[in-house]
Amino acid sequence: MYDYIKGTVTRVTPEYLVVEQQGIGWQVFAPNPYSFGSEELQVFLHHHVREDAHLLFGFPTLEQRELFRKLISVSGIGPKGALAILASGQPQHVIEAIEREDESFLVKFPGVGKKTARQMILDLKGKLADFFGEPLESAEPQGLFSNDDTELEEAMLALGALGYSEREIAKVKPKLKDLDLDTEGYMKKALQLLLKLN
Repeated sequence: MYDYIKGTVTRVTPEYLVVEQQGIGWQVFAPNPYSFGSEELQVFLHHHVREDAHLLFGFPTLEQRELFRKLISVSGIGPKGALAILASGQPQHVIEAIEREDESFLVKFPGVGKKTARQMILDLKGKLADFFGEPLESAEPQGLFSNDDTELEEAMLALGALGYSEREIAKVKPKLKDLDLDTEGYMKKALQLLLKLN
């Protein structure tokens, strides 16, 4: 129904951002809301209709939106689970894991067990490479701000909103305390560390 929205980000929370366009604030759920700037931007949308809600999910690129749509087509993966998978910021790693049938990588995401990982591979193997052919560069987060507990706490709240347990968050938080990153940077680094855990 909606393809994209152009506007200005007026609020960012751990679960969603608000994009103002012509005086209307649109609540847009995103994998990492802190990755969007506050300037004029374009957000690619997916309109998700449930019995009790109409929700907008937003992505900085078409590729992320299309991968989100493929993921929610898999039995056992809902929008929240798909957002958690995309929050890693590296869709190409997820695609490569599906193509290699790497269940051990896929089960590291919250809400993805062996059965769901197997279903992802069964449903999506061979169907993603054409659309997502170019490997994405792995980018290390850059430090933009001084080390501020608020930025780190926002990132931890966002991880909780994605479905990571307090125990998992507690394991990675000490490794982030000495870094000099913004909220998005903390999110990316924390997700990298979480994917390396067991």
